[in-house]
Amino acid sequence: MHKRETMKIVLITVAVLLVIVINAWIMSSREPDILDIPVTEQARKPVPDFKEIENVQDKKEAFFSYLKPEVEKQNEYLLSLRHYIQTLQRQLSLGETLSEDDTNRIAWLVNEYKVDEGADLTDQLQVLMRRVDILPVSLVLAQAANESAWGTSRFATEGYNFFGLWCFRKGCGFVPSRRSDGLDHEVARFPNLSKATYTYMRNINRHYAYKELRDIRNTLRSNQLPVTGVALAEGLMNYSERGVAYVEELQAMIRYNKDYM
Repeated sequence: MHKRETMKIVLITVAVLLVIVINAWIMSSREPDILDIPVTEQARKPVPDFKEIENVQDKKEAFFSYLKPEVEKQNEYLLSLRHYIQTLQRQLSLGETLSEDDTNRIAWLVNEYKVDEGADLTDQLQVLMRRVDILPVSLVLAQAANESAWGTSRFATEGYNFFGLWCFRKGCGFVPSRRSDGLDHEVARFPNLSKATYTYMRNINRHYAYKELRDIRNTLRSNQLPVTGVALAEGLMNYSERGVAYVEELQAMIRYNKDYM
């Protein structure tokens, strides 16, 4: 009896230790806190029915009031990452060795922003500084209004996609009614507004098609000039097949609606 009780205690102890080890492994394998994409409280709420708002001014105010806090939150997140990268650059310049945690974070950022994995660490951080940066609220709001017909498209109302983002895995979103033969893309569906906004901003910040926008932004920062929506819109020529006309329309929307933004 005594041996059975002793064995029982041993087994319970081993089981408890095993649970502790497993939990510790799970916690250690999680992404660091600095890489946790923020999800705002209102992000999971249904999209307002903007079609029901007949007054144009009221509709604009409602639309921008809904999206603006989200854009500001994602910009705060980008700035936190940017400051973190700057901290690492200073550490390296002083000859300090980076921690394992920092190394893991850099690996995540390099993958997330499509930086050359084989490049020198100093070069990787320099590229990240050009890509991990804010987008002017006015530009994001103007694009959202333009791409979603002021929040009334079904892609926005049913999938939080205010930015016309595509995806290429079957079932990842909505099949466009006017999709050309031979194409297999879908219009992406997102679980909440935060994920949609983050994905859009990441796309602008890392895709080769928007390198010109990032170059404009970097030049403005280097000369300590304001990073404005009108200026960065010049780098969105490839966002729409309309090219110059699309850019000019965005700039006109920003100027015309500045009091709402």
